[in-house]
Amino acid sequence: MMGAVIKFFLPLLLLMANLQATQKQVVILLGPPGAGKGSQATLVKEKMKIPHISTGDLLRENIKNGTALGKSAKSIIDEGNLVPDELIFDMLFARIEKPDCKKGYILDGFPRNLQQAETLQKRLSNTPIIAINLDVPDALIVERITKRQICKSCQTPYHLVYSPPQKEGKCDRCEGELYHRSDDTEEVVENRLKVYHDQTAPLIGYYEKQKTLHNIDSNKSKEAVLLEILALL
Repeated sequence: MMGAVIKFFLPLLLLMANLQATQKQVVILLGPPGAGKGSQATLVKEKMKIPHISTGDLLRENIKNGTALGKSAKSIIDEGNLVPDELIFDMLFARIEKPDCKKGYILDGFPRNLQQAETLQKRLSNTPIIAINLDVPDALIVERITKRQICKSCQTPYHLVYSPPQKEGKCDRCEGELYHRSDDTEEVVENRLKVYHDQTAPLIGYYEKQKTLHNIDSNKSKEAVLLEILALL
């Protein structure tokens, strides 16, 4: 029944979203690790035709391509130091000046703390921001992450409970071997959740004060969550 409802409403929501997308807007996806931010960013990117920007990917891309910013970042990393926010922001704003960001873009995993959020808000003072918090209880996050498997060949993700492979240990797409990431243990996940609650969760309060926050219960199908996100856009 839910699948039929989604199939009916999705084209309408896409049409409405595209008709209303006359002004650039920034979509910030918030939520704990394992909440589905990456999956939803990919889906929204496909449906809305706006880029999905990850600052981690930007950093790796600049280093790989040997840009001036990449060379600066590499020298800092090689010395064992963290890349400063100023350099990350320079990479981000160089990226969003490209033509494909004209209608807007999705930020996944950034900002990570209040200082970054405040700096971003100042530099995007004339651009509407929509912050979407994908809310999932910690206990479900632990189950989601510790039971994940990934194909070594094509990187297709699986879940032993929600989306298991047809053949145990084998990828449905390419017959590649599935593996469990070494950092997807219960102990590591609980530590990541602690870091999230200490450093990143305060962003929820920040965007609430800005009146730009929308909470979505992410403990349901990807398609149902996508419908809610598209309705907001």
